[in-house]
Amino acid sequence: MAKAEKRSQAAARKAEAVSVVPRVEPKGKPRRATSTGKLTALAVTRATKRGMYNDGLGLYLQIAENGSKSWILRYLFNGRTRHYGIGPLHTVNLAEARTRAAVARLQILDGIDPVEARRERKAAAQLEAANSITFDDAAEEHIKAIEPQWKSKKLGKQWRSHLKTYASPHFGKLPVAAVDTGLVTRALMPIWTTKPETASRVRMRIEAVLDAAKVKGYRTGDNPARWDGHLQHILAALPAAKHHAAIPYTEVAAFIADLRTREATSARALEFLTLTATRTNETLGAQWDEFDLQGKVWTVPAIRMKGKAKVAREHRVPLSDRAVEIVKEMQKIKHGPFVFPSAFRPMKPMSGNALLDLLKRMERDDITSHGMRAAFRTWAGEQTSHPGAVAEACLAHVVKGVEGVYQRGDLFEKRRKLMDDWARYCNDTATTGANVIPMRGA
Repeated sequence: MAKAEKRSQAAARKAEAVSVVPRVEPKGKPRRATSTGKLTALAVTRATKRGMYNDGLGLYLQIAENGSKSWILRYLFNGRTRHYGIGPLHTVNLAEARTRAAVARLQILDGIDPVEARRERKAAAQLEAANSITFDDAAEEHIKAIEPQWKSKKLGKQWRSHLKTYASPHFGKLPVAAVDTGLVTRALMPIWTTKPETASRVRMRIEAVLDAAKVKGYRTGDNPARWDGHLQHILAALPAAKHHAAIPYTEVAAFIADLRTREATSARALEFLTLTATRTNETLGAQWDEFDLQGKVWTVPAIRMKGKAKVAREHRVPLSDRAVEIVKEMQKIKHGPFVFPSAFRPMKPMSGNALLDLLKRMERDDITSHGMRAAFRTWAGEQTSHPGAVAEACLAHVVKGVEGVYQRGDLFEKRRKLMDDWARYCNDTATTGANVIPMRGA
């Protein structure tokens, strides 16, 4: 009796093993299934070979090459073979797979394609999620995404401040998908003519947030904050941006002479800025280890140059004799890493306000430190024969167009000649008070 029982159990196990042998369906239309329940929970667990294991009525256990198991319902809909994923085995067991397959079959019976129905549900869920994302949420998400590319944390503060002050009161709590032209216009109108520069920045930042929201699927359609072909027909054109107030180059010599009568560190900084034609932050941030006084070269690191981090590059500045002299003067009162330190915090660089205060004391509210660069460029163009590309390189401007593509060097030696001429022009006339004499070309 025991032997018979063992033979019976062995036969059962053999039958069970046969039941889990993968039956790979031929390509084309699935065969008409007429029964279900061909698999057992144990068979599903033991199956390991790659293939499709038929449970009946189009339900299959699919085992991938990597051993993962999932449920698939194969069916015909409008003459097309469809595959409807029911879920992975670790989440959906055999009984649940059969239940879900039965629900899908009822949809098919009602003329509903389960695959398309799922897509529609997913799209509706995405739309609902988008509707729950407010403009403020989208703005913060966008700022955090682009913030790492900014060299200064101040820019992030400006973005948040502008949007919070001018956009949020009008549509900050509304779904980002609901922001339209009327809302954008309502936010911009109060400041469009009274604060044109701020208004322009607010518009561009709203536009950027809405563009990012569209890419992420939070909204559709055209951007209501775009200017060209849209808001330009609703809002008045803003006046052109004002340039930094610049001193006429014919007055630079007298100005330098006045600076040299003053003992303030800010006077040395402003003279050095003028002689090197550098930007204010570049000069005030100058550190001792950037200088090779013997070689008369100042190398400004890329991180302190204007431009995006990926585009900016270090800028070598040729130093005239007077520029070197100024740096050596500052060495005598060296207190920290900066050549032009703050008067109140020696370990910090001088503030740009110190230069503004200096100009006020000189009763020159009509000019700015940045305007000294414009004076240099105008002088180089009108009073010398040095090529324009050399003058632009002195200003660390990127040369655009074909010329910029093929210009790989920094024209350093040619720039040295131009900067020496500029220093000679400033120094000679500052010392003698002579009339302006056009410089010879390089």
